[in-house]
Amino acid sequence: MIITKTPYRISFFGGGSDYPSWYKKFGGSVLSTTIDKYIYISCRELPPFFDHKYRIVWSKIENVKKINEIKHLTVRKLIKYNKIRSGLEIHYDGDLPARSGMGSSSSFSVGLMRALNYHQHRDIKGINLAYKTIIFEQKIMKETVGSQDQVAASVGGFNKINFLKNDKILIKKILNNNLKKLNSNLLLLYTGIQRNADAVASNYVHKLSNEKEKNVRKIISNVELGEKMIKLGNIDDFGKLLHDAWIEKKELSKSITNHKIDELYKTSIQNGALGGKLLGAGGGGFMLVYIAKEKQKSFLNKIKNITNIPFNFSNKGCEIILNSLKK
Repeated sequence: MIITKTPYRISFFGGGSDYPSWYKKFGGSVLSTTIDKYIYISCRELPPFFDHKYRIVWSKIENVKKINEIKHLTVRKLIKYNKIRSGLEIHYDGDLPARSGMGSSSSFSVGLMRALNYHQHRDIKGINLAYKTIIFEQKIMKETVGSQDQVAASVGGFNKINFLKNDKILIKKILNNNLKKLNSNLLLLYTGIQRNADAVASNYVHKLSNEKEKNVRKIISNVELGEKMIKLGNIDDFGKLLHDAWIEKKELSKSITNHKIDELYKTSIQNGALGGKLLGAGGGGFMLVYIAKEKQKSFLNKIKNITNIPFNFSNKGCEIILNSLKK
């Protein structure tokens, strides 16, 4: 049996510029971090004496005899992509809900990609794992997704990720004592709204390189500013920059926000938050709010039907935490 542990991510600045339709023309840049919340995937070869050849356990339990009978699209296509002929049992568990803006779809793909490759005695990790997952999601699955989530989940840590026009990806690790203070001033709030990131992103991604070019360039400029603020210890300015980035992001499409999200953001600002943003493509999921630690308790007492998820920044990408394969 193999078990992989893959982190979720928080993207601060630069989202949108990581879509190939943008960075293949102009280049892109993102500032993001992984956190100590994870997707766990277990994978083992299924003995031949069962009535089924594949057992997939997620929100459903699938026991099927043929690959094409597997309903979980990512699982089905990843097994085919890796040309695995043996029977498999795959279990999925996540610390956070799916379709919530935390990069869960790509974290799942990264975790299963590594597990299936390890099952075939190939250990693909780090940036090579990211490249392979990007190709799978964008070319095989044909999803409207960017390239930052796969990199964050594969590599881990607080990073500035640059996307070059020639498809090369450069990663700059940010190691700074000011990150601890930044972490303490951030709240991760679950709106309870689940959405399909592919569907939301499809509403505006094709417009990024024309009428929305000005917005995306402004969003990219925040990456450099954010990095400098962390370096200099101007953490409150980082919070204010999150507000500016949220205003720019909302200009990309009307589908990015809604009344409930706008009211939550308004309430956070009224109670001392300096900024924040909805994570992921938009439409729902998690909202990140920058509010001084001493003001957080009072604010949380005023919001209803909103769940706060305590978290810490993490340094590791996708890991194999159990391997019982015979050498």
